[in-house]
Amino acid sequence: MTAFLETTVDKFTFRVDPACYYNGEGVWVRIDGGRATIGLADYVQQRSGDIAFAEVKPEGTILVLGDFFCSIETIKIDISLSSPVTGKITRVNPALQSTPEIINQDPFGKGWLCEVDLSDWEKDRTLLMSAEAYFAKMKKEAEDEAKPK
Repeated sequence: MTAFLETTVDKFTFRVDPACYYNGEGVWVRIDGGRATIGLADYVQQRSGDIAFAEVKPEGTILVLGDFFCSIETIKIDISLSSPVTGKITRVNPALQSTPEIINQDPFGKGWLCEVDLSDWEKDRTLLMSAEAYFAKMKKEAEDEAKPK
């Protein structure tokens, strides 16, 4: 089992998977050889609310770093996510069709969004944050948001 980086702000506990890289939007990337699994960070899914709908571009779609690849609708907001990597979508999580709330329930496990065959990981990696850097950014955002106005 992964030992998550974890912080509690107000009444919420946020976790960051140290085995992942992150973009500024809170999309995570876990690398396995030349393939990446992509998902939505715990902090983002908690801030966004209960997920009612998640649609990832179809298998076979060629992604370019920064291109739109997924839309998520929650009870609070609609989110358009940018791809953290360049490559080809080879698999979309089939559970998202019938149970999109799996992202809320297990964002780093069963709630993954898609798998991508990477085409330029060495370059893409330089533009992503380490888990520690994302943890610091997320913690500051959560603390700033929790401060009384």
